[in-house]
Amino acid sequence: PEEKARGITINTAHVEYETAGRHYAHVDCPGHADYIKNMITGAAQMDGAILVCSAADGPMPQTREHILLARQVGVPYIVVFLNKC
Repeated sequence: PEEKARGITINTAHVEYETAGRHYAHVDCPGHADYIKNMITGAAQMDGAILVCSAADGPMPQTREHILLARQVGVPYIVVFLNKC
């Protein structure tokens, strides 16, 4: 919708599954600056987050902002995953 009108393509993923005692939903919230509004909406419903950072490239400009936004909407747990190690 908004992204498409501006000519921006943002791929997302959403996977859900459950065990006998718990429901899980994995949502890929891209770090694209134009996607922040939608990321906040999704993050407000999360019990935890996994922040993926490239060991080769280091934190991106919006990494700190994503952590602050997650905390502001009440995400209690954040795990940092380093890829490209």
